[in-house]
Amino acid sequence: MTDLLALSARVIDEGDHDVAGPAARVTFELSELTPGVAMVESFSNVVAFGSGEGLVLFDTSMPQFAGAVVEALRRWSNDAVHTIVYTHGHVDHVGGAPTFLEEAAARGDRRPEVVAHEAVPARFRRYNLTNGYNALINDRQFRRAGVLDEQAAQPRFPRRWVEPSVTYQDRIGLRVGDLQIELHHDRGETDDHTWAWIPGHRAICVGDFIIWAFPNAGNPQKVQRYPLEWARALRRMQALEPELLLPAHGLPVGGRERVSQVLDDTASVLESLVHQTLDLMNAGATLDTIIHTVTLPDELLARPYLRPVYDDPQFVVRNVWRLYGGWWDGDPSRLKPAPDHDVACELVHLAGGASQVTARALALAEAGDARLASHLVELAARAAPDDSGVHEVRAEIYRRRRSEEQSLMAKSIFDAAARQSEQRGGER
Repeated sequence: MTDLLALSARVIDEGDHDVAGPAARVTFELSELTPGVAMVESFSNVVAFGSGEGLVLFDTSMPQFAGAVVEALRRWSNDAVHTIVYTHGHVDHVGGAPTFLEEAAARGDRRPEVVAHEAVPARFRRYNLTNGYNALINDRQFRRAGVLDEQAAQPRFPRRWVEPSVTYQDRIGLRVGDLQIELHHDRGETDDHTWAWIPGHRAICVGDFIIWAFPNAGNPQKVQRYPLEWARALRRMQALEPELLLPAHGLPVGGRERVSQVLDDTASVLESLVHQTLDLMNAGATLDTIIHTVTLPDELLARPYLRPVYDDPQFVVRNVWRLYGGWWDGDPSRLKPAPDHDVACELVHLAGGASQVTARALALAEAGDARLASHLVELAARAAPDDSGVHEVRAEIYRRRRSEEQSLMAKSIFDAAARQSEQRGGER
């Protein structure tokens, strides 16, 4: 059994990033952190508390991983699952719930209570309305991470949800056996997020408020995030002076000072991004100016729990703009634009044809400016969508862009663009 608290202490105190491995350690290993408190490492961790009246679980992991999580839990405790708390409605946190209910029925146990914020059922309805879209997004975002089956013919997204049996609005207290739990709602990564204070263990279950990566507050393919409210939630957690931090992704953190540092640093980067962006918005700056002006200190982004390996600070800036300013970026030509294809055809014609634009794009990429090169190659590809030479260069440029990025989100989108052109080029 890995001593996860010692491991996280080493990572935080000594800055030894690599010893812990990826933020989402899919080992299915259960570690008892303190007596009666355990964590199963999965794509989304499952945190378990003994209560004397049955297990209380926070989250259920993904559908395909829940069976392994149940097996790990059963090697630790044979107690019935009394209560499942959803930290929020994302599929990697709630998707495994059917497996836990089936296990309870097979054992002859009572059906576990499922507790969540009142907005979770609305999320499930929204997922059913956008099932195909979410499947495509997750396929694009996670295929490179190895979470999805590379051989799958079609991306899949669940339609089967275990609805909460108990919901709450702002705060609710639970008592299971000798375990007292306070559930709090705050918006952050989602509008339905729950975090928990377990005073008997001086522990906080934080869900995705802490993910051992830069906060997922800007995801370019997902719905609105709430970075300032996220930061305020972290400040509320910090004020409780917890001694054990239990995240849904990444390592648990022990020790009051260490936990406070993680909460404080994460809140600080979110507050900084929001306030810098709002200051520029209030001064009349366009989105283009803002995203190329707002910065964060390198020393904060170097923290092992804040490295932008999943989301990207620039994406958070865009999300702040969307939250406070709407979708228009300040460029009047893009308010009611002409079709991209028509604009591309005009510009490519002015430049002397797709081959000229493509050659310039490749030269820029080879000179180290793949970012500018991608703008040109997109124009060429829109103007000449059947040109295999254009797609060959487009694939090369997006492979370069992928290799230059740190965040999984950017890497995955650029990877998808490269694969798209590789396929289009292969069709000719």
